[in-house]
Amino acid sequence: MPKLWNETIEAHRRAVRDATLDTTAALVAKHGLLSVTMARIAEETGIGRATLYKYFPDVEAILVAWHERQVTGHLEHLIAIRDRGGTPGERLKAVLEAYAFVSHEHHGTELAARLHRGEHVAQAQQQLSRLVSDLLAEGARIGDIRDDVAPDELATYCLHALAAASSLPSNAAVRRLVAVTLAGLRPPRASRR
Repeated sequence: MPKLWNETIEAHRRAVRDATLDTTAALVAKHGLLSVTMARIAEETGIGRATLYKYFPDVEAILVAWHERQVTGHLEHLIAIRDRGGTPGERLKAVLEAYAFVSHEHHGTELAARLHRGEHVAQAQQQLSRLVSDLLAEGARIGDIRDDVAPDELATYCLHALAAASSLPSNAAVRRLVAVTLAGLRPPRASRR
């Protein structure tokens, strides 16, 4: 097959997949998880049921694929923030704040609880922990971050503390939580340079 034909087919498959994921997420948000069926998804997307079943065996598989795409997007966003210029402390603050706002905006629902059990979530959490740990190690090397606790332990502290943002009532509360978390990362007074 010519390359253009292959690219066109692949673009079509991506479009069908994306339409299916987006439509399913919208239906679940509007009508609840239990009211969404493959027939309803097919009808809303304009995709035949047989075609839909070629892509996904059931609604659960669609939701897992949608969630994987969301998690990947959040992780890519955090990596982009990390890669911006600035001191390690500035980049750490920006990453932690962005993570806290993701937690604040996208958690606490029945759907989130159901989807956060997958292997894709465990892998993303490992990547996120490494990302934060690396920033902490960089900050410790220059004396901005405490070095009496291992960076991976501090990363665990940060991520667990900021997960509490999911239950906070406002953006201001999220920012305060980030500030308190960052305060726990400062070097003890005796070792400050």
